[in-house]
Amino acid sequence: MPELPEVETVRRSLKPHLMGAQISSVELYLPRLVKWPQPSIFIKRLKGKKIQDICRTGKYLRFLLDDNMELVIHLKMTGQLFYIDKRASSSFPYTRAVFHLRGGAALLFGDARTLGALYAVGPKEMHRIPGLSAMGPEPLSEMFTLSYFRKLLADRRGKIKSLLLNQRYIGGLGNIYADEALFAAKLHPERAAASLSSKETKRLFDAINTVIRAGIADGGTTVRNYRDGEGRSGSHQDKLQVYQRTGCRCPRCGATIRRIVVGGRGSHFCPQCQKNRVKHRKE
Repeated sequence: MPELPEVETVRRSLKPHLMGAQISSVELYLPRLVKWPQPSIFIKRLKGKKIQDICRTGKYLRFLLDDNMELVIHLKMTGQLFYIDKRASSSFPYTRAVFHLRGGAALLFGDARTLGALYAVGPKEMHRIPGLSAMGPEPLSEMFTLSYFRKLLADRRGKIKSLLLNQRYIGGLGNIYADEALFAAKLHPERAAASLSSKETKRLFDAINTVIRAGIADGGTTVRNYRDGEGRSGSHQDKLQVYQRTGCRCPRCGATIRRIVVGGRGSHFCPQCQKNRVKHRKE
């Protein structure tokens, strides 16, 4: 699933092409991907609108249109967005929607597993996107502070990996970067959140911001089919320390990296560097 760095990379790659572009028409090849409003109204709301800006909140892309309307796209597992100019072919595997632009260019939405979601919402309809309206602060933002993170972990007995993936607590953080952050902080994914010491909490907070920043700098992680808005792969997969490296040697100590399931998600870690030790919070 594209996570914060991947979605941010898509945003940055699309923005130079789409700023000021006008949507002339919309084709929906799989109308059920439109979650609000009904597909016919979705098309009517977007037709003729100009794209004034492209923002991102967590894993959601937000196209700010005139008349205070927003086109919101959640890529989810395999969603992709591609800009094509009028000289390029408009055919692309798994195309589910095409946003035609005045002048002949287009924005294509592809989705192999058809799990993505499309919304056209006004300022009073953001509640129609529960995952967006209830999202917690994201890494690198002013709201994601060490103080917030300490309060978040306090008294929570659940596993730290599961907490990191809960979008109500931290927006945009997903499986890849959670595994990498826990490795960098030398923390076992099954540690109880409340068991982290003050030093461990600070180490994990710093690690989260560091891996997210690195992922953005590298244009995201291409594990399977992720591409940016111009069809380019990311390069951060070449720098992953533990994610999907089961059976490989730990780059830090040489132990064999293992995979376990935590909260229904595959979790990769070094059993030597990330031992499940419990320390007192006052350290």
